Amino acid sequence: MRQLLLAALLATTAIATSLPAHAGLFDKSPEKSAEEAARANLAAVTIWVDASWGFRNQGAANSLSRAHQAFASRGYQVVDVAPYIENGDLQGFFVTYRKP
Repeated sequence: MRQLLLAALLATTAIATSLPAHAGLFDKSPEKSAEEAARANLAAVTIWVDASWGFRNQGAANSLSRAHQAFASRGYQVVDVAPYIENGDLQGFFVTYRKP
């Protein structure tokens, strides 16, 4: 049993370390994501804007505005804002930006 757990841990570690470098954009602030996308000269980038805590209406709108400003200041334009709803509750948004 212990060998099976060790093998599963090693497989999980191998998978996690093989993920693309830009996958980390989902875990960062919009400002940090925009900075890294511009530095890497990415033509397009999708980030996650969380709406699952705090006030979902005004808090989410403020978070989206902040993300849009961070990317616009680096030359990106909004392509798509896709809400993600789980069990009837708004969880957040996948927001895609691109450089023209």
